[in-house]
Amino acid sequence: MSALVQLRRVSKAYGVVKAVEPLDIEIQAGEFMAILGPSGCGKTTLLRMIGGFIQPSTGEIILDGVDVTRLGPERRPTNMVFQGYGLFPHMSVAQNVSYGLRLAQVSLPERKRRVEEALALVHLEDFGERRIEQLSGGQRQRVALARALVMRPKVLLLDEPLAALDLKLRRAMQEEFRRIHALIGGTFIFVTHDQEEAMSLATRICVMDRARVVQDGTPEEIYRRPATRFVSRFIGEANFFHGVAQSNVVTLRNGASFSAKVNDGEVDCVVRPEDICLPDQGGCDIRAEAIVENVTFLGHHRQYRLSSVLGDDIIVSSRDRSPDIDVGSTVTIGWRVADQRIVSQ
Repeated sequence: MSALVQLRRVSKAYGVVKAVEPLDIEIQAGEFMAILGPSGCGKTTLLRMIGGFIQPSTGEIILDGVDVTRLGPERRPTNMVFQGYGLFPHMSVAQNVSYGLRLAQVSLPERKRRVEEALALVHLEDFGERRIEQLSGGQRQRVALARALVMRPKVLLLDEPLAALDLKLRRAMQEEFRRIHALIGGTFIFVTHDQEEAMSLATRICVMDRARVVQDGTPEEIYRRPATRFVSRFIGEANFFHGVAQSNVVTLRNGASFSAKVNDGEVDCVVRPEDICLPDQGGCDIRAEAIVENVTFLGHHRQYRLSSVLGDDIIVSSRDRSPDIDVGSTVTIGWRVADQRIVSQ
């Protein structure tokens, strides 16, 4: 069965500036995919090419088996929710939601039925007659979502839809997006620079950096097996321990060594803060002495910053309820080889 969305060697250049390097992506029906990356990496350009708002410089865009590369957004089975919502302030909520249906010349009874369904889906069934200025930020976001969903797109495109909301409201809307995606079984593609948002919402993450896709996988794959140093740093926190690889053996600065299938040369051993034991209680493959520089209590865990011959800013997260470890004390830290990732420098 072919993918619902297929991008074949799609790229975008503005003169000599490459906004998106040639890439190939396939997205299956029902996926909730995040395009994640820092500002200027090309993620919004990629989303707008899928939606038909920007024409690619090269390549083909196939949606549901149809080549739509040269078609405008109104002729594609997609709809987009923009960061600024794009609502009409002079219209009521219901009028905003029905706008696309009216342009499509859907009959009045059918428009009314579908608008009621869309508003119920986003829990705004009693807000149809409200004016846009009477709504909160979260409610406006729901109206924008309803307006897109009422058109029953095969692919819903979301351009940083939660960026304008405060933290509490953003998390509430994340729950709404999860609920709606599960309820309608649609295909969602959303752009974000927020790693936590991508991890919590997406079933699949496409990480971009400097106009390229650098890794594509599930949230757990991206977090546990980062392909590059950039991905390791961009997704969550990570410790980087410098080492030298020779004949499939990596040796760290403190002399600890382990086997690894990697090309000879300088490498980084990537270990997540929660995968380091403090203090080492046995079961670790690699150990090192470290000095505790700082301890921060963060409610559900403590964060320790340490210095060692391995590095000057080692981060350890611990949920252990044992007594505090004093600042200035020397401790033994350790981790398992299975919990680390080796990346080339």
